[in-house]
Amino acid sequence: MSSVPESSPAAGPGHVAVGTPASVTPFPGTVPTALQTLRALDSGPRGLLETEAEIRLGRTGENVLPDRRPAPWPRRFLRSLRDPFTTVLLCLGLVSALVTAWGTACVILALVAVSCLLRSAEEHRADRSSAALRELVATTATVVRRASADSPPLEREVPVADLVPGDVIRLRPGDLVPADVQLLRTDGLTVHQSALTGESAPVVKQTLDVPDPALSDAGPFAQPQWCFQGSSVTSGSGTAVIVATGGGTRFAAAHDDRAGQRGASAFDRSVQGISWTLIRFMLLTPPLVLMVNAALRGRGLETLPFAVAVAVGLTPEMLPVIVTTTLARGAARLSRTSGVIVKRLPALHDLGAVDVLCLDKTGTLTEDRPVVAAATDGMDRPDPDVLRWAAVNALWTLQLAELPTPDALDEAVLDAADALDETAVYASDALDEGTLDASGTYGPPAAGKVDPDAYEGVAVLPFDPVRRIATAVVRRPGRLGVHTLVAKGAVEAVLDRCAMDRDERDRLLALAGRKAGSGLRLLAVACADRAARAGAYTPADERGLTFLGLVALRDVPAPSAADALGVLARRGVSVKVLTGDHPGTAARVCADLGLRPEGRPGPDDVVTAELLDSLSDAELVRVADRATVFARCTPEHKARIVSALRAGGHTTGFLGDGVNDLPALHAADVGICPRNAVDVAREAADVVLAEKDLTAIDRAVLAGRRSSGNIATYLRITLSSNLGNVIAMLTAGLMLPFLPMLPAQVLVQNLCFDAAQLAFAFDRPAASALRRPTALRPRDFLRFITGFGLLNAAADLATFGVLALALHNASGNGGEDAFHAGWFTENLLTQALVMILLRTGRSTAERRAGGPLRAAAAGLAAVGVALPLTPLGPLLGMSALPPLYYLLLGSVLGLYAVGLTAARRRYERRHLPGAAPDPHGKESGEARKRPSGS
Repeated sequence: MSSVPESSPAAGPGHVAVGTPASVTPFPGTVPTALQTLRALDSGPRGLLETEAEIRLGRTGENVLPDRRPAPWPRRFLRSLRDPFTTVLLCLGLVSALVTAWGTACVILALVAVSCLLRSAEEHRADRSSAALRELVATTATVVRRASADSPPLEREVPVADLVPGDVIRLRPGDLVPADVQLLRTDGLTVHQSALTGESAPVVKQTLDVPDPALSDAGPFAQPQWCFQGSSVTSGSGTAVIVATGGGTRFAAAHDDRAGQRGASAFDRSVQGISWTLIRFMLLTPPLVLMVNAALRGRGLETLPFAVAVAVGLTPEMLPVIVTTTLARGAARLSRTSGVIVKRLPALHDLGAVDVLCLDKTGTLTEDRPVVAAATDGMDRPDPDVLRWAAVNALWTLQLAELPTPDALDEAVLDAADALDETAVYASDALDEGTLDASGTYGPPAAGKVDPDAYEGVAVLPFDPVRRIATAVVRRPGRLGVHTLVAKGAVEAVLDRCAMDRDERDRLLALAGRKAGSGLRLLAVACADRAARAGAYTPADERGLTFLGLVALRDVPAPSAADALGVLARRGVSVKVLTGDHPGTAARVCADLGLRPEGRPGPDDVVTAELLDSLSDAELVRVADRATVFARCTPEHKARIVSALRAGGHTTGFLGDGVNDLPALHAADVGICPRNAVDVAREAADVVLAEKDLTAIDRAVLAGRRSSGNIATYLRITLSSNLGNVIAMLTAGLMLPFLPMLPAQVLVQNLCFDAAQLAFAFDRPAASALRRPTALRPRDFLRFITGFGLLNAAADLATFGVLALALHNASGNGGEDAFHAGWFTENLLTQALVMILLRTGRSTAERRAGGPLRAAAAGLAAVGVALPLTPLGPLLGMSALPPLYYLLLGSVLGLYAVGLTAARRRYERRHLPGAAPDPHGKESGEARKRPSGS
């Protein structure tokens, strides 16, 4: 036990240093002792006065992280306008209003409002879910305070928010460290700093009684006398003084430093690329229509409404509504069925596009509990008695030490010993029945076998971080007057207490080093007989021990991890492990799970922090793409690896739950965390899982691909159809003495097509869309819409010939009205065909299946045929058509359907290999690796 002298100044009014522990350093270049820190804070080991604590609380504010207040509704709504298509639509609506095309303006502005409302509502729902999670965090701490200067100090529970710098608190196993503190007294204290550093093993903490210049160059988390908010106590106890609260803690500083604006995500990049390509077309269309009509037909500004209508016709004006509705439905279904909260709607699309998932091994690939892998003697030969002696130590340590929580290593040793004894019982029963033993003779179990339950505990010297061993004193059966000391602990610490020469010690250390390098955690076991005595045993008795052997432990892979990794691999998602653990430990876990670097002989190709620091950014892009395991990673290393993967063209997801994961969460396209992550990690993440489980991520990826598949299908179909219509309109405008369609007719046609397009948000995507990451690549889209748009334009132009043949006797306004009606009908019928036939990547059964999309296409076709025949037809400038037209149109549509089907199949063969399932239900490795083109 270490402590600070009780003779410290009493707490009183004065300057209070608030900030990181370094801010209370009175001597530059050195690390302050506990006594120096107490003086700087005007506090003492007996705690603050209640009145002084109240004064300081008013001065420093509550011990809470800076509040991240949700944006108000007006701000949410305006933020939704930043989408490129939404902005373009808004501009087109305003232009339509300026040219008095009120119908077009009202429809466009209504679509913009609906899209923004849907997006704002979904973000509000996600914020409410996140706020509910924050309410689950523990909110009290044990503080030492006095009612008056003469009163004795009393311990009591107070809200964490009421803690102030200078408060003295108690730390016990299981406690969360509520603020940044310096330790005053410790008793075997170890803490988990994984939320801050990523290191999975507990860290020893102790007081600093004298200034130590050697510690001045060490990082803050390497300082043994400091504990930080976000850590948790694993064993031992301690008393500490608070040096920083609220926004002054390193926990808050990490959040503030790393919570900047994330770069453009995969969704943002894809949509913006497609948007700006179309925006260029849209900006060129109105001037082009005006100039051509003025030059060839002598028309002036009277064609401006038509030019604006053509630009609107090229725009996928339903895109914001379709995207928001599709993603919102996917997010709601994911929350309802899997408990996954999507905080940022575009992140659901990004999940569908993820092809690299980065994560730590602890709690995801492993279960956070060790198991015994082997027990060997000093010659590295299997020896079950080494395990049994370790079990004797573990049993009586747990029985006599009165530890607040069982040690995970002790429990692992006892479980392994129990399993070993059960096996021995079965073997003994077999021998009793006349079974031959290993030597080929009959006989009882080997004499002298250690039975942990037969020993009686006398005393125990519990593990502490200074000695690094635990010793149990027991009575051996049938040996009166003799006590046996059984020691178990760190290899070096046990060997230091054994009677052996230096060469033997070096040999055993080398053996232990090779085992540790393979990813095993080691416990050395030794024992010695002593004459029985009534007096207490001390660490001085731990001398002259006889070395027995080593117990090797390994991390337990999570039961679902191997299967989940296989599923992710089949879906085209590579998993990379970014951990703060030892390279050997990380490599062994990956080897156990079959996670190997592609093209490598095994998982030994581990990239360490030292190698990362020596690589340039360009070199890291190549290394990150090839390697699978990265060890000894700091938070900055993790963020740099994720950024390198993105620079290499990958869409990355990162799963993390601690403050140390914040840089990587912000660097990734999709930040993912479990529900029990620290507050700031949940705030930074885009997706919050119900639990830290790879199967939950797989379900989220599938939901993202369903949404992305529907969005991609909508864009392909809509843009190719729109482009074909615009090309046909521009061509017809040059060939005809009148406008091919009136602005009102263009508006009604767009309204009908827009209403039918809502079905895309409810469509079931093709099975092929779920097999590989879905990426919205602008170049692929441009090729697709150009090819199929030209085919659509050819069908429209063929309709000119049909109309010329069917209406050759019509003249005057009757001919114009009939032409408008014929083209209106043909446009809606071809758009209905496109909705059905251009759903690429589907098997025949999938394409024939019913659903909302087929119903919407049928309704669109019915409107196209019936509307000109209703009383609304004449009002819109359309008249009835002769029967010959419908007969000839049917022929054109039949040829168009054949051409469309042939072009689609050619496209699928060239761009979607493996889209349709093969007879064996598998797809090629090439298809699995390549993201799904859209």
